[in-house]
Amino acid sequence: MRVVVALGGNALLKRGEPMTADRQRANTKQAAGAIGELIVAGHEVVVTHGNGPQVGLLALQSAAYDAASAYPLDVLGAETEGMIGYIIEQELENVLEPDAKVVTLLTQIEVDARDPAFETPTKPIGPVYDKSDAENLAQTRGWSVKADGVHFRRVVPSPEPQRIPDVDVITLLLENRVTVVCAGGGGIPVVRQKDGSLIGVEAVIDKDAASALLAEQIGADALLLLTDVDAVYLHWGQPEQMAISRATPGDLEKIEFAGGSMAPKVAAACRFVSRTGGRTGIGRLDDALDILMGRTGTLVSNHKQLNRQKLN
Repeated sequence: MRVVVALGGNALLKRGEPMTADRQRANTKQAAGAIGELIVAGHEVVVTHGNGPQVGLLALQSAAYDAASAYPLDVLGAETEGMIGYIIEQELENVLEPDAKVVTLLTQIEVDARDPAFETPTKPIGPVYDKSDAENLAQTRGWSVKADGVHFRRVVPSPEPQRIPDVDVITLLLENRVTVVCAGGGGIPVVRQKDGSLIGVEAVIDKDAASALLAEQIGADALLLLTDVDAVYLHWGQPEQMAISRATPGDLEKIEFAGGSMAPKVAAACRFVSRTGGRTGIGRLDDALDILMGRTGTLVSNHKQLNRQKLN
């Protein structure tokens, strides 16, 4: 099968861990082992990843050097794509056979300049702050900040991805047995100008939405959304919580999930399955191959047999 594997931010940096290169590499090594199992099993694999903590840190560093000439988010997104892609690519090469081919591709993704998301920032990036520090940063740097659990984080616009200009390049690489790391952090957000040229914009595209679009445009059979929980849950965090083992998009669209955590993954899963008839698996990183085969995690599919099964 042709499979898009979307690594959650926890694949590189778990909440509360120091944002060091050594820690991110150690986590990536674990992720590479799980992805390697898919490749060894004979599947064509494209890897995407998050970049929220990394792009936020780079934005802080850039502003600290010279706030007036700080790099825009599209440039910082490209930097994180290269940095994180390099680590994933190298760790995959370390677990695969010597003749395996892996490449990282900086990926522009078009968004609509009229997207209302530009007026309402929602995408959290960077480290967490307490309330007083967050309010001070919002005032001094003109940031938008929102609560993230008991802490606060900077939020930026997150427009819907519309088109991937380099999709033919990605497909060409796959046809030549190359494992591709691309669309990292949701890709580099760009808009098309009246003359047809592209230019970057201040935004961060949701990684799961970008991964669903990528999977659709390259004709993937499956989309894996890998995170630090073993499945999608009803009543998450409550005594009556229940894991959902199998569901259709129609099942999931009736349920409200936590925004900023599981909701984007469920939305991406439903979008991919509804538009392509493929399957989406959501679950723990270490279980990637078992999730693909429907042995664990949450499997989202249009299959009629699944429509008759209860959420359990």
